[in-house]
Amino acid sequence: MKSVLKVCNMHTSDDVNKIRKAISGNEGVVACQINKEKMEISIVYDDYFVTNENLIQSLEDLGYAVI
Repeated sequence: MKSVLKVCNMHTSDDVNKIRKAISGNEGVVACQINKEKMEISIVYDDYFVTNENLIQSLEDLGYAVI
């Protein structure tokens, strides 16, 4: 599966690193590409192990707003 998430409060490279670590920590994530300027995260994952809702929750747990 592929998913593109918009994160409205991602501004610094520290935010990018935290988000990459949170997304990569989910079992089943194959790839994660973050565009800070567009505030988008493109994620390729195996939906047998993780759902889009799990990915969103892992970001919201860190205080990021996913729209």
